[in-house]
Amino acid sequence: MNYLSDLLLTAAALGAAVYCAILSRRLKALGTLEGGVGGAIAVLSAQVDALTRSLTAAQETAGRVGGRLDGQVDRAESVARKLELLVASMHDLPEDETPRATARAPSPWPSEPAPRPSTTESRDDDPAPARARVLRRRQGPGAF
Repeated sequence: MNYLSDLLLTAAALGAAVYCAILSRRLKALGTLEGGVGGAIAVLSAQVDALTRSLTAAQETAGRVGGRLDGQVDRAESVARKLELLVASMHDLPEDETPRATARAPSPWPSEPAPRPSTTESRDDDPAPARARVLRRRQGPGAF
């Protein structure tokens, strides 16, 4: 019986030694820099450094842009004050009591050309005929 218990104890010790050797190899592989946790840690560290540089550059750019924006807001506020003064000064002007020139009623353009005032001499630089030509061209086949 002693012999059997010594044999089982020796087998268990050899099994534990083999198990420890396998675990030792796996831990070494896990800690190497080429693959495993060591490589992942190295990659993450490089990414953290890159992100830190990017964040610093973004903060500097935001500070510069913020300063320019503050300057533009100040200029806009001063222009707004000037415009308010101009509008307020327009209320102080007397109203014009003379009627304006007779305004034309809006023409139903593009179906009809606008009525022209009657004059004795014709003008060669009148844009109305050109406009009518353009409209006819657009109303032809294949027009949108």
